[in-house]
Amino acid sequence: MDKITRRRFFDRANTYLLAGAATGLLPGLTPRHASAQRPTGPRSNWLALTPESAIEPELPIIDPHHHLWDRADNRYLLDELLEDTQEHNVRQTVFVECSSMYRANGPEELRVVGETEFVQGIAAKSASGQYGDTRVATGIVGSADLRLSDRVVPVLEAQLAASPQRFRGIRHRAAWAEPPVVGRRTAGPEHLLLDQAFRQGYAHLRTYGLSFEGWVYHTHIADLADLAGTFPDTTIIFNHLGGPIGVGPYAGRQDEVFAAWKPTVAELAKHENVVAKVGGIQMVVNGYGWHERDRPPTSDQLLAANRQWYDYIIEQFGPDRCMFESNFPVDKLSCSYTVLWNQFKKLTTGFSSDERAAMFHDTAMRVYRLPRI
Repeated sequence: MDKITRRRFFDRANTYLLAGAATGLLPGLTPRHASAQRPTGPRSNWLALTPESAIEPELPIIDPHHHLWDRADNRYLLDELLEDTQEHNVRQTVFVECSSMYRANGPEELRVVGETEFVQGIAAKSASGQYGDTRVATGIVGSADLRLSDRVVPVLEAQLAASPQRFRGIRHRAAWAEPPVVGRRTAGPEHLLLDQAFRQGYAHLRTYGLSFEGWVYHTHIADLADLAGTFPDTTIIFNHLGGPIGVGPYAGRQDEVFAAWKPTVAELAKHENVVAKVGGIQMVVNGYGWHERDRPPTSDQLLAANRQWYDYIIEQFGPDRCMFESNFPVDKLSCSYTVLWNQFKKLTTGFSSDERAAMFHDTAMRVYRLPRI
């Protein structure tokens, strides 16, 4: 099923489901059930206030950063992701850990493997070809407590066994901040990436050919640079531009944050084993407040707000070490998937075709060792 056919299928299916629920022609299907069947997900009515069609809809994309979960008040699974991605030519995706579907029983340190088992099942569904051309989670990034030191080895081996053909790396979150930046005190030490036990566990990533997702706030990018220099043979993927904070004591101080952020990013970029994800700054912590507005931003508004961050990161790392990311559904709080990727396409109009191919597709394929689809 190609993208146009799938889009028409979703449109017809949604119309049929909603009409059936309203008229009672579908027994047992209430309006609540109809809403659950629709792939548009939370805040769909608000996002629909800023409609855009995809520009350059045939440009191949690999989305190297999204999540999947099934929570009491928020479901984001295969159908929801495919509905979001349908306007753009998303060929493959990479799932990144989000504390989803951990095992309920067994050794505490191995419960994280349940998330990989869960995503492996969704990836297998997508690989069947019955859900369209997009291949979801051809790469999987899971979690492990690297502070276990040498005791992390069985966890890494269990993660690889759960998805031997797709498991690619580990994210042990190190985005540390205190209230009021975050709602509650961040777990773990402030300088996690410098912790000796963490580094003893981290050293095992190279043995298993695993990469590391570096998720820190802008206040701790220097720690990530130190880690990259100490372990030059382990690939680090810099998440979300280093999380520039725009709330709490940083609210209204974007120019100051940008000025402090730039030299730390330049230092990090000197390490050739680091590549950067470009995106992931439409979260509440980034301080734009899009979610509080009457209408979501257009791609032009989004680009105007984000351009200085994007331009600088690409300047420092170069297109061959950059990959655009969605961070969905987290960034869906602020904008639609179509608008987000239109922004990236407008950002890169002045780049060569090879440079654009790198940032939209080829860097992610190389770094995560994905098949060519």
